[in-house]
Amino acid sequence: MKKDILKRFIDCYVPITTCNLRCHYCYITQQRKFDAKIPEFKYSAEYVAKALSKERLGGTCCLNFCGGGETLMPKEMVPIIKALLREGHYVMVVTNGTLSHRFDEITEFPPELLERLFFKFSFHFFELKRLNIMDKFFDNIKKVKNAGCSYTLEITPSDELIPYIEEVKELALKHCKALPHITVARNNTKPELPILTSHTKSEYKKIWGQFNSKLFDYKISVFNKKRKEFCYAGDWSAYLNIGTGVLKQCYKGEVLENIYDNINEPIRFCAIGNNCQQSHCYNAHAWLTFGDIPEHKAPTYNDMRDRVCTDGTHWCSSTIRDIFSQKLKENNKTYSLIKKWKINNITRRKLGKNTLLEELFSIKKSISSNEKTHKIITFMGIKLKIKLQSKKNSPIDEIQKDLQDIKETQKQLRFYLDFVRFDKYIKEIAPKDELIFVCINGLGDTMLY
Repeated sequence: MKKDILKRFIDCYVPITTCNLRCHYCYITQQRKFDAKIPEFKYSAEYVAKALSKERLGGTCCLNFCGGGETLMPKEMVPIIKALLREGHYVMVVTNGTLSHRFDEITEFPPELLERLFFKFSFHFFELKRLNIMDKFFDNIKKVKNAGCSYTLEITPSDELIPYIEEVKELALKHCKALPHITVARNNTKPELPILTSHTKSEYKKIWGQFNSKLFDYKISVFNKKRKEFCYAGDWSAYLNIGTGVLKQCYKGEVLENIYDNINEPIRFCAIGNNCQQSHCYNAHAWLTFGDIPEHKAPTYNDMRDRVCTDGTHWCSSTIRDIFSQKLKENNKTYSLIKKWKINNITRRKLGKNTLLEELFSIKKSISSNEKTHKIITFMGIKLKIKLQSKKNSPIDEIQKDLQDIKETQKQLRFYLDFVRFDKYIKEIAPKDELIFVCINGLGDTMLY
């Protein structure tokens, strides 16, 4: 059987902030955003599937559904999941695992659809005990597993859970035959999004590292590290509000378009480049393991989700393991150096930042608060501030200024043309399908030719 090729990863936000649990570490709880309303979806499941067709997305995709509250609460989610599976995509659902009637509906899907369906069961230990629904939770996991779905068991670690670690391990081994994966909890009330704990980072790693979770090991290794590489989020991956249809490059990226408008036309994708606005990639376990930054060495997404059980079986089926083990750089074209340069310049202009050329060479006039005029000269990244004497410009001065502007434009044009020629030259001499590092005047990037 011909294996599926993963074209894109789309992280889909389900616009619900209602939940039947009240976990103290929940991001919605932290920001006091809980709402008692169940949203109504404007578009039918068939329309959603057409808007996210394989033709529009360029091929088979992984679509991850996660709500602000419980993902499966809206009744529309079951038909949407089914329609997207029928379209040929792989669907992942983040859930608290307590809505048994939803799992009853889903397990009635045809087997060929269920084998492409994956559940991330969030193990909310305290709430399951408080509500006395621990057995229901694990019964639902067994239900989807027996129906042919894949799953993972994941815990959001909290300081309050530490005294109960051994009990958590026993429950997981008893019902799932493996220890749960561990994520890294973040404090959403602070802009830097730090780890949500009173412990030091080394203490935190020691406490939760005992679960031998590759998910935890990778996330903690990149947590709070600002990404400055060229990122293909916005092209190889995207962030979608499934309710409104607004498609963005990433959580803080630009809006690409609304997928529900002009659904017979292709979607315009564009990478975010070197312009990430996040303090750090807190969900790197998805974006980066799928390969949004080609030169970044990361484990596979399958490593983040699968476990080998005590009886030798896997949480994830061979079909899911295959698609989760692929890297997007294997199935998409990387950009040329000149295309990267163009994208970065356009984005930097929108953000009010200097372009690459302006970082290297520019002359700008600056007026301070005391109305003194200066010229800011940037040469090879070095900035010089020169005080100007105030005087009225004569017609000759204006002509000289215009001539200087023309010369500056010519310089920038020559730089651009040299850039194009250099890119073509590299393509001719570079080894095929190998990463090389290209550096111009101290500014560089890794390229795959």
